[in-house]
Amino acid sequence: MSFIHQLAKVSACSLTLMLSAVSAASAAVPEGPAGDAFYAPPSALPAGKRGSPVYARALDGTMRLPSAGKNTLLLYRSLDDKGRPVVVSGTVSIPEGKAPAGGWPVINWTHGTTGLNEICAPSRDTDKGPEHPYIEVISNLLDNFVKQGYAVVATDYQGLGVAGFHPFLQGVPNAHNALDIMRAARALEPQIGKRYAVVGHSQGGQADLFTAAKGPSYLPEFKLVGNVAFAPGSQIAKRLESVMTSDKTELSLPYVLYVLQSYAKTDPSIDLSRILTPQAIAHLPDLHEQCMTHALSTGYWASAIAKDQFVAKPDLKNFLKMGAKNEPGTLKISVPTLVVQGSADVTVFPATTDALTRQLCAKGNVLSYKVFAEADHQGSMVSGQTAALEWVNARFAGKPTANECSALPAAAKR
Repeated sequence: MSFIHQLAKVSACSLTLMLSAVSAASAAVPEGPAGDAFYAPPSALPAGKRGSPVYARALDGTMRLPSAGKNTLLLYRSLDDKGRPVVVSGTVSIPEGKAPAGGWPVINWTHGTTGLNEICAPSRDTDKGPEHPYIEVISNLLDNFVKQGYAVVATDYQGLGVAGFHPFLQGVPNAHNALDIMRAARALEPQIGKRYAVVGHSQGGQADLFTAAKGPSYLPEFKLVGNVAFAPGSQIAKRLESVMTSDKTELSLPYVLYVLQSYAKTDPSIDLSRILTPQAIAHLPDLHEQCMTHALSTGYWASAIAKDQFVAKPDLKNFLKMGAKNEPGTLKISVPTLVVQGSADVTVFPATTDALTRQLCAKGNVLSYKVFAEADHQGSMVSGQTAALEWVNARFAGKPTANECSALPAAAKR
C-alpha cells in the first residue's frame, strides 16, 4: 500500500458522491480536438478567470504516465509575462484507485529547458520527439510520484505547446502558469485535493522556487507543504559574464541567448543591438528552429566562439536589472525547500547552486541541500529521486524538517 493510501481511506458513500462530482465536472469541460489542433485555442475564446479550463482530452505521448489511472491533456487560462490573459497547455495525471479524504495530494511539476518553439512542449512529446530523452527522464520521475498516490499537474508554460512568446527564465510568469493549472485541474477532476508540493528541474528549478514563493498569495485556497528544486538555474549575470569572456564554443551560449531574447521581448529598453554583434543577431532565428538539442548540436550556434557574439562595450544595465528580479536566491519561501545538485553537472554548474543555497539561507529560508557525486544535469533527477520522494512524503505527513543552513554541503569539487 502506498504512502498516501496509508494516510486516509474514503467511505463508500463519500466515494459515490465524489465520483458523481467528477462526472459532472468532466462533462462541463469541452473535449478538445485531436492532434496538434488541440494547441490552437478557439478564435472566440469564452470569457473565464485565470485557472479555468478551455478544453481537455485524453493524453497521448511520453507525458502519459503509465501508473496513472487517468492522463489528460488540458488547455487553460493563465497570465502572460505582462499580466495579461493567455492560454496555456499542460497535463494532469491522477492515480488509480480511491482518493484519500481531502482528495489526491498534488505534485506541481515545472520542467527544464526544452526550447523556444511551441513543438518543444513536454505535452507534445512522443518517442521520436526532439527532446524525448529529457522528457523520458521526467516521465519516469513523475511516474514514481503517481505510484505513491500523488496527482501530477505539469504546465508547458506560455509559448510552449500553444504558439507564442515563451518568457524563458522569467520566474513570475512561469510560476503563474504552474499555479493556474492547479485550479484548472481541480475544475476538471474534483478528486484532486488542495495540498501540494512544487517540484522542478533546471529552468523549472528556478520556476519551482518562484512558484513556491508566490503560491500562498496567488493561490490562497491551496495549501503548499514544500518544494524541491533539482539543479535550479540561477546566477544569471555571472553566467552571461563567463560566456562573454570565453574564447571557446560554450554549452551555455544558447541558454544565455534564450535569456537575452526573453528579457528583451518583455522589456523593450533592453536593446540587443547594443549587446550582440550583427552576425549574432542575424542568427538568433536559428534558435527558434526545432528545440534545445538542435540549437546545441546543429548550425551556427554549435560552433560559434562565445565572446565573438558580443559587441566590445555592451550595454547591459537594463538586462542586469531584469536578471536581478529573476534571481531565485532573493526569494523568501514560507515552506521548507529541498535543493538537489549533481557534482558533475556542466549545464547548471555545481558552484552556481552552492551560491544559490547560501543566498536562500541568507534570506531565512528553511533549506535542505542534497549533493550527488558524479551525477550530471539530468542525473540529479535520477540519483536524487528517492531522496526527493522521501522528503516530499515527510512534508505531506507534517513531519518537521531540519534546517541545514548552518552546515551546507558543497557540490563544487575543491
